[in-house]
Amino acid sequence: MDEGKNTLSCEQKTEDPCTYQYNMYYKNIGKCIIINNENVQGKSKRHGTDEDARKLEVTFRALGFKVEVVKDLTANKMYELLETVAKKDHRELACFVCVLLSHGREGHISGTDKEIKIRLLASLFTGERCPSLLGKPKLFFIQACRGTEYDSGIETDSAEQETTEINETPEADFLCVHSTASGYYSWRNPVSGSVFIGTLCEMLNEHSKKLELMKILTRVNHSVAIHFQSATFVDYSHAKKQMPCIMSRLTKEMYFVK
Repeated sequence: MDEGKNTLSCEQKTEDPCTYQYNMYYKNIGKCIIINNENVQGKSKRHGTDEDARKLEVTFRALGFKVEVVKDLTANKMYELLETVAKKDHRELACFVCVLLSHGREGHISGTDKEIKIRLLASLFTGERCPSLLGKPKLFFIQACRGTEYDSGIETDSAEQETTEINETPEADFLCVHSTASGYYSWRNPVSGSVFIGTLCEMLNEHSKKLELMKILTRVNHSVAIHFQSATFVDYSHAKKQMPCIMSRLTKEMYFVK
């Protein structure tokens, strides 16, 4: 009996893990842009956002990113900054990260003067406009309100309510993580910063060397949803919850280590 007929070939038995993982074997892991808008015309000062920016800078530098932090940009300046970054040569980078810290509402983020659509900022990094990032992960983390509702921890949004701006960018390899669900308020402590950014940095610091990105973000969701509860002096906003929202068009698993 020919035993070879009853065994699978090496190609049939195993799959190359690289097929399902983004290639991180580049000279540098990536560029991280942090736009920190504390002062927005006509809105309350975003006390605590500098602490968010500090935590993010420390975290992403520790991951090996080249970090650039900019503060209080108008909507046009936000666009111009990201447009300039998108036009650069990223062939030696494995990925790109953009963090937006500001006021906002569904689909929009505030500059110091007016709002701008998040999808317009994300669209700067499509393959057509930023070819050196084609096929590489583009990660957007957004700390901003998406509405004025308070989450009582009972109702859940349906998928139909999530008309996400990242889904309006018709291209793979984008990830957009919002601090809160569609239509809801996003919490920020005036001293310690926002619960979402603080938890994101904590989980990246703890798990980035061993866990895949989506597993890390699931732990962020779990921690914020289970452990956070607002503490205010008014009934309508006291004891409220928050649920971050992951919107992924990634096509592979992403690890921060090679």
